[in-house]
Amino acid sequence: MTASAPRDLTARNPAPRDTAPRDSAARERADRDALIRIVEVWRPHAARLIVGLLLSLLAVLAGLALMSSAGLRFAGAALGMVLVTTTALRVLGLSRIGLRYAERLYAHDAMFRALATLRVWFFRSLAKGAAAGLGFRRAGDLLSRLVSDVETLDGLYLRLLLPLAGACLTFPVLMIVVMNVNGLLGVLIGILFAASALILPLAAARLSRKEGGGLNHAQASLRVDVLDLVSGMREIRAFGAGSRVLDHVNAANGRLLARQAQLSRRMAFVGALSQLCTQTALLLMLAAIAGVGFDRIPAVQGVGLMFLTLAAFEGVSGLTRAGMLAGNMGAAARRIVAIADEHPQPSLPVPSPANVMPTVFDIHFEHVGFRWRPDRPAVFEDFSLDIAAGSRIALLGPSGAGKSTLAALLLKATFPQSGRVLLGGQDIASLPDTWLRRHIAWLSQATHLFDDTIRNNLLLGAPEASEEALWKALDEAAIGDFIRKLPEGLDTWLGEAGVKVSGGQGRRIALARTLLSDAPILVLDEPATGLDAQTEQDFFLTLNRVAQGRTVILIAHRLTGVEQLDHAWRLSGGHAVPFSAQG
Repeated sequence: MTASAPRDLTARNPAPRDTAPRDSAARERADRDALIRIVEVWRPHAARLIVGLLLSLLAVLAGLALMSSAGLRFAGAALGMVLVTTTALRVLGLSRIGLRYAERLYAHDAMFRALATLRVWFFRSLAKGAAAGLGFRRAGDLLSRLVSDVETLDGLYLRLLLPLAGACLTFPVLMIVVMNVNGLLGVLIGILFAASALILPLAAARLSRKEGGGLNHAQASLRVDVLDLVSGMREIRAFGAGSRVLDHVNAANGRLLARQAQLSRRMAFVGALSQLCTQTALLLMLAAIAGVGFDRIPAVQGVGLMFLTLAAFEGVSGLTRAGMLAGNMGAAARRIVAIADEHPQPSLPVPSPANVMPTVFDIHFEHVGFRWRPDRPAVFEDFSLDIAAGSRIALLGPSGAGKSTLAALLLKATFPQSGRVLLGGQDIASLPDTWLRRHIAWLSQATHLFDDTIRNNLLLGAPEASEEALWKALDEAAIGDFIRKLPEGLDTWLGEAGVKVSGGQGRRIALARTLLSDAPILVLDEPATGLDAQTEQDFFLTLNRVAQGRTVILIAHRLTGVEQLDHAWRLSGGHAVPFSAQG
């Protein structure tokens, strides 16, 4: 079964917009809920993520111990005292290096696995939505979500959760050690540390939440415009619209740069505040060593505490930047989760067990009511139509009449809000998707040929097909002789979107791929779009010959006169009206 965008569906399902709530509190809740959903998707990798977290915490402890011991060693050497041995420093140093290496290796590996799982989950959510992933969305927006938004979320674990866990461990260690020497100093250092590790990142996250959503939206808009520029290059040159299109792309790029510049300025500001907290803490430590404003603390202890304080603040310095990026992470999570939530699958009947699968394949649309979105007009209201098994029928009508919507309903790409679609007397909602897809094949107006060999394109829907079966399907589609003459035969590379073959040849290869499925029902959605009149007639003559014994549902704007049909209906006003050549 092939996958491509029906013409009348793209109009009803435009590129998703930025649907972030306008209220700040609502936006914060939406981001939090989306991030929780993302973490739930990562659950299969929980053990690896936890191990990475533990290694990170051990590395933090080793780093604090190393810096504190180094400070004591430095101060003791200045006074001719040996407080920490060289061996101890080497052990601590090697331990920190080993733990940091293991943490980076293990945590990054766990994160890569989690991101891979997230991409698979995203694709499955897309495929199960109302559009069933059949190209009903703009490629640029999907690419932005699948690449940029998913990669943004690696910071959730590596830049936010791990440093935050380290801060939660460092805070009590720092407080206990410093307060044992000087209580007031410990309290002040603790306040500054909490400001640097918790308060500033939280404030930065709230400050950037709106900006993060705008940045993601600007990135997606630019990617959409660039893909339109590349894919529409022929039309742009033909109409002399190059400068206008480039101006549009440059405007989108300018909006993205403005967003990035504003985010960078804010990040620099919160980074400066974080550095101010660090420098203030060190200044207070120097004052305590000098006895200014505090009870004097021994110089050796003071230097050790100073090194410890510096290590503690340096360890959380990235949290302010992570907090600034948290708004971007939340917006990315919200955009990804929106795919799963935008078109939730309704409550469906329990799938039928294999022993009661339909054995006949008559189709019945029973009082179907459907609209693509609540704010759009209904496509069908109380629509009914019977299609007998083995019959050849045509559904005619202009764009937007609902022809491809019927195909989407039959393929379970979406579900009626009322009524049922029956196959062999059973509601298709109760039939397993895999079973249904094996019995209904779809050939669309813009069937996609992958940048791969002819063989692999054919094997897409029938991976176990033999060489003999491949040639049989190609011969049935009247393209076998052409492919035999190619130097590499079935292993000929088709190029992106089948660019190395003509439109008619590509359509016949797509037809052969559909015929390989051996499905008893063929849904042909404008299969001859873009072909010249003679090629179109030849295509249908071939189809008449090879589709014997199957149910054929032809979706078209018009008929060529060579189709062999049992019935034809024109869709008008959400109803099927019998069609005749005279009427």
